[in-house]
Amino acid sequence: MLPALILAALLAGPPTQAEQDERDGPGGPGEHDERVTRVADAMVEAMGGRENWEQARFIRFTSVRGSRKPTFTWDRWLGRLRIESRNDAGIPYVVLMNIKTRQGNVYVEGRPLRRKELSNYLKQATRMWTGASYWFLMPFKWRDPGVNLSYDGEEEIDGVVYDRIHLTFDNVGRSPGDQYWAYVNRDTHLMERWKFKLESGFEGDYRWTRWHRYGGIRVATERIGNDERIRFENIFVGASMPDELFTSHEPIKFP
Repeated sequence: MLPALILAALLAGPPTQAEQDERDGPGGPGEHDERVTRVADAMVEAMGGRENWEQARFIRFTSVRGSRKPTFTWDRWLGRLRIESRNDAGIPYVVLMNIKTRQGNVYVEGRPLRRKELSNYLKQATRMWTGASYWFLMPFKWRDPGVNLSYDGEEEIDGVVYDRIHLTFDNVGRSPGDQYWAYVNRDTHLMERWKFKLESGFEGDYRWTRWHRYGGIRVATERIGNDERIRFENIFVGASMPDELFTSHEPIKFP
């Protein structure tokens, strides 16, 4: 679901001021029209502001989707990632990798994996992180390189007026034809809904609900679709975290 260029931007640390100026330009982000800029700026402020987002170095959350409950711990600045999950047989495993290089180690019940088995787990971990991180953080990523935004009108749903923003992507990644429509509440300035149509033809419509503040930023902790409910639990956002989370596969209680 996530184009490769968007993933690369997710992995990067905070941009320098020069990089930000080059990205945004003197009047806003590139060719985005003024209405999109106003909606995007108001949304970022409602979620805590760009400064709080850039200071949020460490992010941890558990994604609850059906019977699967992987926990992700991420060092945004260095790209370090820890995943605690269970395989199809219900056996626990821990991934310690760098998502920038896609290299690392995997331990299944404490046993280190080697060669092809390790490679397969690392590929799966990359896919897991790609999907989970975009479901969790998408509203912060509108201005990443490769994202094209356009204003797609307003829509009233159940008495609430939304500004509808259409997201498309440059010709990058494995699925550049994916499209998203973000619905931003005109009163709260929060993205409370998204619809998508993937290059594969799969379509979805989910409400983003239960917004809460963590470490200075606000995130929605629940996604509700027609036949699915996705929750995010055990959320931590902060400037510091025990280094052992990224170096040891042993169970570490945090926070």
